[in-house]
Amino acid sequence: MMIQVQNEQAVTASQTKPALNGYHTKPSNSTPRSLYDVCRELREKVDAFLAEEPETSLLRNVQAQVRVSMGVVEEALSRYSLEQIALSYNGGKDCLVLLIIILACLARHFPSPSKSPSDANNQNGSTNPASFPDKFQSIYIVSQHPFSEIDDFVASSSAEYHLEVARYVLPMKKGLEKYLAERPNIQAVFVGTRRTDPHGEKLSHFDPTDAEWPDFMRIHPVIDWHYAEIWAFIRHLSVPYCPLYDQGYTSLGGKRDTHPNPHLKTGGGENGEKFRPAYELIGDDEERLGRDK
Repeated sequence: MMIQVQNEQAVTASQTKPALNGYHTKPSNSTPRSLYDVCRELREKVDAFLAEEPETSLLRNVQAQVRVSMGVVEEALSRYSLEQIALSYNGGKDCLVLLIIILACLARHFPSPSKSPSDANNQNGSTNPASFPDKFQSIYIVSQHPFSEIDDFVASSSAEYHLEVARYVLPMKKGLEKYLAERPNIQAVFVGTRRTDPHGEKLSHFDPTDAEWPDFMRIHPVIDWHYAEIWAFIRHLSVPYCPLYDQGYTSLGGKRDTHPNPHLKTGGGENGEKFRPAYELIGDDEERLGRDK
C-alpha cells in the first residue's frame, strides 16, 4: 500500500500543471499591480483550488493542509497587527508556499484600498480597523556563501509580492537581533519550518523563541506539510519558484553546503552530471540528502 501511495504521489507531483516554473529575473513590462491586486488574485486561485474535486489523494491532502495553514495565518492576523508581524523569507519552496497563503489571507482579512474600514467590517465581519497595506514586512538572512540564483529570486519575488525585505548577511541569531533592534514593534515572525526540518520535530503552530534567542513568537503554518505536498501546491497553482530546484537541488542553503540531491541524479552529460527536478523526489527523509551535515 505504501508503494502505491508513493507512486501516485510521484505521478501527481510531476503532472500537476506546467513544467516551466515561470521564473524571471528582470522586472516585467506589464502595468505594476498593488499588493491588494496580488492578494486578491492569489485568494481567487487558492479558493478555486479548495473548491476543486481532486483526482488524487495527494491533492486532497494538500487541500486539507491549506485549510489548516490558512486558519493559523488568520489566527496570527487576529493576534498581531501588521506592524507587529513579519515573514522569514529566503526564497525556498516552504516559505514560498507560506507566502502565497499569507497573501491570500490578507485579501480577506483587510479592507481593499477603495473601501473604508467600516465598509469592510460590514462585508466580512472583521473588527480590525487597519487599512490594506502597501507592503508586507519580511527578513532575509543571507547565507555566508549565497547562490546568485537565490538572491535573484528573492529580489524578483519580493518585488512581485510586495515584500519589504530587510536583508542581513549575518548568522541567524545575530541577524534576528539586528532586525528586532531596528524594528522594535515586531512581536511575531512567520517561519516556513516543517516537521522534518532540523529542530522542527517538536514545534507547534505558535512557539516562543528559545531562551537566549531574540524574543518573539514563531508562527509555523506549514509545520505539518510533507515534501510532496509542498511541490503539489506550487505546481498545481503554477507558482514561480527558484530555478535551482530544476537543477536537482531539493533543500537550499549556501554554495559550500548545498548540492543537487544524489537521488535525482540521471547520469553524466556533456557538462558533467545531470539531475531531475526537485519535484520528482517524494520522500521527506530524502529531502536534505544534498545538504552537508
